[in-house]
Amino acid sequence: MPLRALAAAAVSALALLAGNAHAGLFDDDEARKAILDLRARIAQSDEQGRARSAELANANSQMLEQLAALRRSLLDLNNQLESLRAEQASLRGSNEQMAKDVAELQRRQKDVGQSIDDRLRKLEPVKVSVDGQDFLVDPDEKRAYDEALATLRGGDFERGSTMLGSFLRRYPASGFAPSARFWWGNALYGKRDYKEAINAFRLFVTAAPENPRAAEALLAIANSQAEMKDTKTARRTIEELLKAYPRSEAAQAGKERLVSLK
Repeated sequence: MPLRALAAAAVSALALLAGNAHAGLFDDDEARKAILDLRARIAQSDEQGRARSAELANANSQMLEQLAALRRSLLDLNNQLESLRAEQASLRGSNEQMAKDVAELQRRQKDVGQSIDDRLRKLEPVKVSVDGQDFLVDPDEKRAYDEALATLRGGDFERGSTMLGSFLRRYPASGFAPSARFWWGNALYGKRDYKEAINAFRLFVTAAPENPRAAEALLAIANSQAEMKDTKTARRTIEELLKAYPRSEAAQAGKERLVSLK
């Protein structure tokens, strides 16, 4: 029972007792008993009040602890969220860098592939046609021949003969070899090395008698012999020319040259 209700009951009981005492209905023992009983009830009520207050205080303490724990949990969760955001940002940056690295790697692979293709193209044989003959040669081989021939046609007989001689030593089995020997003989003739010119032209005719320039090479041999004052041998060479290639332009020129060699 609440304390105020007990107090009110006590006051009512005292008033009743007083009235009854006055009226003579109760004796002193009954009054004391009623007072003691009232005190006991009040004490019990106070004890219950204190116990209830203690329970409430304990409940409040537990609630405060729970709130503090909740705050700590919320703080930990917030820290975790911040850590996750930072990690996500780092991963995003890593992904962007990785994408850039992949793009750069792809670009380099493309450049390397293009470089390899270019190198392979430089190494692939190319088809050429010289003096009516078609054949395949390496790019470097063609470049060496073209450079040597261009030097000769530029009037540099000394360097041209050196380059053509080097070409023949480097590519003895080349499809360019017959033509290179012919022009090598012309380069030697141009620098007035008639003996070596005769050797070069003779090698050419022996190796490629069916070449369209073979008749011209024989005439060049005869001219070289004539320059060396070997008229007799020059006449025999022209006779060889007329016999081997009677319908060639070189044969017609040889006939005219034969008249001057008397």
